[in-house]
Amino acid sequence: MRVETQCVQEGYKPENGQPRILPIYQSTTYKYDSAEHLGKLFDLSVPGHMYTRISNPTVELVENKIAALEGGVGAMLTSSGQAANLLAVLNIASAGDNIVCSSAIYGGTINLFAFTLKRLGIETRFFTPEATDAEIHALFDERTRLMFGETVANPALLVCDIERLASIAHAHNAPLVIDNTFPTPVLCRPFEFGCDIVTHSTTKYMDGHASVVGGCIVDSGNFDWQAAGRYPELTEPDESYHGVVYTESFGKTAYITKARVQLMRDFGCTPQPIAVFLLNLGLETLAVRMERHCQNAQAVAEYLEKHPKVGWVNYPGLASSPQHALAQKYLPKGVCGVVSFGVKGGREKAMQFMDSLKLAQIVVHVADARTSVLHPASTTHRQLTDEQLVDAGISADLVRLSVGIENIDDILEDLEQAFDKL
Repeated sequence: MRVETQCVQEGYKPENGQPRILPIYQSTTYKYDSAEHLGKLFDLSVPGHMYTRISNPTVELVENKIAALEGGVGAMLTSSGQAANLLAVLNIASAGDNIVCSSAIYGGTINLFAFTLKRLGIETRFFTPEATDAEIHALFDERTRLMFGETVANPALLVCDIERLASIAHAHNAPLVIDNTFPTPVLCRPFEFGCDIVTHSTTKYMDGHASVVGGCIVDSGNFDWQAAGRYPELTEPDESYHGVVYTESFGKTAYITKARVQLMRDFGCTPQPIAVFLLNLGLETLAVRMERHCQNAQAVAEYLEKHPKVGWVNYPGLASSPQHALAQKYLPKGVCGVVSFGVKGGREKAMQFMDSLKLAQIVVHVADARTSVLHPASTTHRQLTDEQLVDAGISADLVRLSVGIENIDDILEDLEQAFDKL
């Protein structure tokens, strides 16, 4: 099935006489016919659900859908995108280890990696988008566990050269983890370019309606943990599960299985079944919405590029964008619905412009059906230093416009009336 069909048909597949719509298994626990069977579940020797903190039928079916959309062997939903990124790292990194990371990522992720992981003894070594291959290679050593980047950086909209980063990471026997939140698998499937693990904030386009917070980790099954020779977490016995060796018992799904049965068990970053049901409703219309988001964003970017009160526009879909060639390679069907631009006059004028908008609302969110706007330097990325803001591609005049799926003429008229007030 093509991705548009997968959005609707994958995951839950009802049999004769069953409900047509994904059921909500709103239960914390499950009943078993024998103590022996339950024991086998805890030995990981038979499939099934032990406890909803670890897995749940509703959640599992939507995980299967997202894994199919990305072309992976398995997925694990989490309570938030931040939880997904955290567990993706902690699954294979411990105190004394380090990760190599692009600086052009979401500010919350920078904070998580640069400060919170540091407190746990995990160092993050950042490189800027301008870094040469040699400079990035120099960041790796024998304790580097992974490389991390974003397909399209939030909010700088820098397009990640996935093949380049995958080549560098694999030269050091390390996996590449890519946050694919903004494009979603409808627009880009990072596994096809050498990425090994994908993460998502499902709160954004996947839900698409600002209804539920959530995240996801997807395993490609392509990274050879045994051959890499540096991941005892997966290749040596786990004493918390009676000495199971994940690569031996679960093969290509070793990484995602460990993430679930060990980290989700211990951290409990569990999505609720009702939230996952709502997420699935969003997934069913994802392909249709992404097409409209991209059409509207392209029109807005072209409008802004010609406006005399706009200092600059950053949208990789524009032919004038330095990111256009990478966008054509990785995102030929569209980039996303987010446009970044600078209002002439700096921070003060940017604030005035935002306050004058009527259809577009000022919210601390991005990537849902409604057009929204935000000033990242003073909100979502407020915790970053001036140097970190520059590295992340964020300036004081930057306005992040998340273009919704409304009629494009209404969106453009709202922007025009706001500019008229400057």
